[in-house]
Amino acid sequence: MVSTPVPSQNVKLSRPVTNSVNPAKTRPVFGGELPSSPLFGTDGIRGRVGELLNAPLALQVGFWAGQILRQQQENLGPVILAQDTRISGNMLAMALSSGLTAAGLEVWNLGVCPTPGVAYLTQTCKAMGGVMISASHNPPEDNGIKFFGADGTKLSSDLQKQIEAALRGAEAFPVYSDSCGQHYYRPELVQNYADSLYRPLLPTTNLQGMRVVLDLAWGAAVNIAPQVFREMGAEVICLHESPNGHQINVNCGSTHLDLLREAVIEHQAHLGFAFDGDADRVLAVDSRGRTVDGDYILYFWGQTLRNAQQLPEDLIISTVMANLGFERAWEKQGGKMIRTPVGDQHVHSEMKRTGSMLGGEQSGHILCHHYSITGDGLLTALHLAALVKRSQKSLNQLVDDSFLTYPQLLRNVRVENPDSRRNWKNCEPLQNAIASAEADMGDQGRILVRASGTEPLIRVMVEAANPNLVQYWCDRLVGVVQQYLIA
Repeated sequence: MVSTPVPSQNVKLSRPVTNSVNPAKTRPVFGGELPSSPLFGTDGIRGRVGELLNAPLALQVGFWAGQILRQQQENLGPVILAQDTRISGNMLAMALSSGLTAAGLEVWNLGVCPTPGVAYLTQTCKAMGGVMISASHNPPEDNGIKFFGADGTKLSSDLQKQIEAALRGAEAFPVYSDSCGQHYYRPELVQNYADSLYRPLLPTTNLQGMRVVLDLAWGAAVNIAPQVFREMGAEVICLHESPNGHQINVNCGSTHLDLLREAVIEHQAHLGFAFDGDADRVLAVDSRGRTVDGDYILYFWGQTLRNAQQLPEDLIISTVMANLGFERAWEKQGGKMIRTPVGDQHVHSEMKRTGSMLGGEQSGHILCHHYSITGDGLLTALHLAALVKRSQKSLNQLVDDSFLTYPQLLRNVRVENPDSRRNWKNCEPLQNAIASAEADMGDQGRILVRASGTEPLIRVMVEAANPNLVQYWCDRLVGVVQQYLIA
């Protein structure tokens, strides 16, 4: 494939406008009022398109992100830009690119690409940063903007705060006003990412003889996932395989496994995988239709790495959502687990601090630093399939031989008022109910109540050895949330 010619990445920084110039006068005009709550949540900026998230805001975010990124480096590489299949993606991509090029930066637009592809190409193309336009597992009417640093990891919270401060005009920032950058369409680079997924496995493992069902959720994995599994030799059956931005994540993908279960059983497949909209997470289904979530994936991958002496201190990093059955089974084998708050950035931070090579979330966002710098649903699925093939057992057998999960129930309560969500810990009736539940279950259960960082939800999770206690306390706590936090 012939690629678009690109200029040199080594561009000398030009002189910025001094702080004596009021930066607010140079800023694009935002067509609306910014909320008082922070723009950047646990996974970038995310919201309903047409409300907060619109083209004028995206243009400003691109412009000020470009200014902040330019202050970090003496030589400028490109900014890698991609999106999932949402119908609002093109609008936001063009607006962001306009802002970035107005800041004098060069943009390489990949088109539709999984989020981990942006992280990989940002690092390997010596880019100064990356931007992914996606709302992950959220419904089609939502979208989001997620930034990556030059190393391919999510942009630090400090730099995100600087971008937001510049956007709000809270501080004076120097403005580079030399010339406009350029926008180049570079979809051929996505193949470099695809090659990085399966080529490290092929010398020793293939998937010949395996029938695999892939639920692509109408999202970012539609083009690349079937290709990489077929390159590995698998027979592939696809669900929701078109780039349909109107239907992305709707009753399919990693948050809705029923259709995948049915397809795996109907086609007598060995296993199935369901991705979310931007393909940075994955859940599996065995041939009996049982869900194989991130806890099981970490357990199996952890065993494989430990047997190969590639798991330092036998340590796995997980989150507060990890099932007690998983934790106690891993510890029984002599392994160690550290829990973090929910969010892959917390997992990554703890992995970096401890030197751990494996971590992830029950939701299927898995990080293995032997192969990737970020969570990658496609990479995880390929390695799990390869692990099953090498074991000479079925995924069913591996699950049967692993551990029994504690009954766990997660309920989401929609709380539209942001102040109520942020301040839920100050709700005395809810704190009293949590204390009563914890006293009742003792060391045979857990309670986790938290505000979602990506949706207007309070999440209530109850886990215990006794399923009756799980149901009772989950209903009780949800009732308290509904009574006291919903205006």
